[in-house]
Parts: sequence; C-alpha cells; structure tokens
Amino acid sequence: MSKVLEKVKSLSAEYLDEVIGIRRHIHANPELSFKEFETTKFITSIIESMDGFTKMEGLETGAVYILEGKNPSSKCIALRADIDALPIIEKNEVSYKSKKEGIMHACGHDVHAASLIGAAKILNQFKDEFEGTVKFIFQPGEEQLPGGASLLVEKGVLENPKVDKIIGQHVAPLLDVGQIGYRKGIYMASTDELYFNVIGKGGHAAMQDHVIDPLKIAARIILELPEMVKEKNTKGTPTVLAIGKIIGAGATNVIPGEVTMAGTLRTMDEEWRAEVKELLKDKVNEIASEMNGKVEVKIIGGYPFLKNDDVATEAFMIGAKEYMGDEHVEEIPISMTAEDFSYYSHQVPACFYRLGIKNEAKGITSSVHNNTFNIDESAIETGMGLMAWSVLKELT
Repeated sequence: MSKVLEKVKSLSAEYLDEVIGIRRHIHANPELSFKEFETTKFITSIIESMDGFTKMEGLETGAVYILEGKNPSSKCIALRADIDALPIIEKNEVSYKSKKEGIMHACGHDVHAASLIGAAKILNQFKDEFEGTVKFIFQPGEEQLPGGASLLVEKGVLENPKVDKIIGQHVAPLLDVGQIGYRKGIYMASTDELYFNVIGKGGHAAMQDHVIDPLKIAARIILELPEMVKEKNTKGTPTVLAIGKIIGAGATNVIPGEVTMAGTLRTMDEEWRAEVKELLKDKVNEIASEMNGKVEVKIIGGYPFLKNDDVATEAFMIGAKEYMGDEHVEEIPISMTAEDFSYYSHQVPACFYRLGIKNEAKGITSSVHNNTFNIDESAIETGMGLMAWSVLKELT
C-alpha cells in the first residue's frame, strides 16, 4: 500500500494547480440552492472528459457519477460534495471574486466540489487496480430545506449499486491548513425552523389601556422559551433555541398589531426533538393567552442529527494518519451546526470529516457564511488526496 499512498500524493501534487483553477471558476460563478445549472454543466464537462465514468440520470441540478474497478459489485464507496452557494455579497478582493452580486461561495462548497473532482481524477488512474465501485455525488441544495441530500436519497442515490459506506468533507476555518478533524458517533445537530406570528391589538403608544402589545408578548417569548427548554431538558441533551429575527412594524408612538419572529431549534436526540417542539407550541400559546394576545405557530422540520459510524470513522481516521501523520489528525467536539449529509448518515455507514483551511500568516481566518471567507488553497491538495486514499484503503 505504500506505493499506492505515494502515487496518490504524487498525483495530488500534480493536479493541484488544475484543481485550484477549477475551484476558482466555481467560486467566481456561484449559484444558489437548486439553481446550480451552470455549475452542474461545468462539473459534468470535466468528469465526462475522462474515460470510465457513468452518469446517473434524472437529476435537474447536481450530478452523480460511477467509476467501476475490477469486480464492481463487490463493494461501493460513495464520496459526496455539495455545490450550492449562499446569498451573501462577497467582500474579498481576489482575482476569482464572485461575478454574481449578492451570491457567494461562503461555506466552502466550491472547495468541496473541486476536491471531489480532484479525487475523481486520481481514482481514475487506479480503476484497473481497485476492486469495487466508487460513486461521486455532486449534490445540490445543501443550504436550503428540504436539503438536496434528502431528495437524492429519495431518487435512489444510495442504490444501484448499493452504497456500503459514504464519506463527506467540509472545510473547517478553526483548523489550520494541513490538519483534519474527525468525530465518532453523533457529531452535528438536527435543525428545525421556528416561525411565530404574534397577534395583539395595535394603537397609540401613549394609550396603553387600549392596546395589546405584541412586542411585549414577543419579548417574553424570547426570554422564557430558552429557560423553559433548559428546565424540561432533564437528560441534558445538547440543545439550542434562538430567535434570530423579529419584525414589529410600529413607530415611536405606534404599537403594531402584529409581530413576526423566526428562529432555530437544534438538538441531538429525535425523541427530545419531537417533545420540545410540542412544548414550544404550548409555551408560546400560554404566554400570548396570559397577555390577551394570540400566536400562530409554524415549525418547519429540517435536517436530522448527523451521526458518524464508529467503524467507518475509525477506518477513516487510521487511513488519515497513514496519509498525513498522527499529528495532523485530531478529534473535534460536537457541533450545533447542521448538515444535510445527515440524511445519508441515517441510511448507510457514514464518515463526515473536517478539512483545515486556516492560515493566520496569510490572514485567512474568516468563518463560514462570512463575506470575507476564503481558504488557504493548499488545503485542496489534502482534500482530494485524502478522499482518494480513503477509497483505495477500502477497495485495494
């Protein structure tokens, strides 16, 4: 295997400039969730320029390709990258800055897609040596409910051939370039969207006896819901409840008749997740009733929690240490962020890991979903090589 490892590293270095160019093209031409038409065409043009890849049909955006080795029915490993961008105005001054005002690859999906293309190029050089099949999933719509992963699962992306294991990669602004992070078991949170429409009775701010102030009701909801959740969460399940948006269109002397609120609920236990949603409904209605108002509640179910299979993640970790060295592979804590890769993780053994992209010396420190987000592009060499090596460890 040492010769295989060295060849993967050599190919990663050889392809790096080309794959950086691919990343920069995708970055400069971002597209929002489920609108990734040109991105899909671009990815397709590159993959189909190589021999040996078979395309899964029936997708509007995104692309799935299969690469068969010897004895292709023996085992199937899937690699996944998301390809959509975010509605953010980019502030970076770089040659590959977004050409689309108000749209930016601020979460690293350009990096994920480019790395997966690089891994495909590497693995294509081994198709006469490995046993089994590799499935490359360029997935649309990670940033928008219901999540492209859920739709691809419904379309059978994990079947024909049946996927035995899936590996996903995500950039990590908190990890230095040259590092990767892993975690076994439950790793990322479920996510649900909360919408409350608080209804009172508007009027003149100086005539308090004649109004039912929905802003005061909303204030109680903001303050009391987290305390209620904390009190009822007897198992201590990691949970986040936050209201991130409130609109009450009044004025200095006008109490509005309605206030709209939006927030998020995140946790890591499906039983508690279902229970707490009912508790929220009861509590906001109780608060509104006590203050002679009403509240309309809408909760949109989002992604489930993400779980990394212990065996799959252990195998990945061992391979990563062989590829990078023990000192470059670290265990990371749970995260209350969410990822639609979680849908795959509830269907087949999965490993979702983090790719370090931070370089303080170069000023590359911005978090994801930030208008100055960028990466140290040498991370792409690690990203594509490690994915390819992880597959070859399984199939050779």
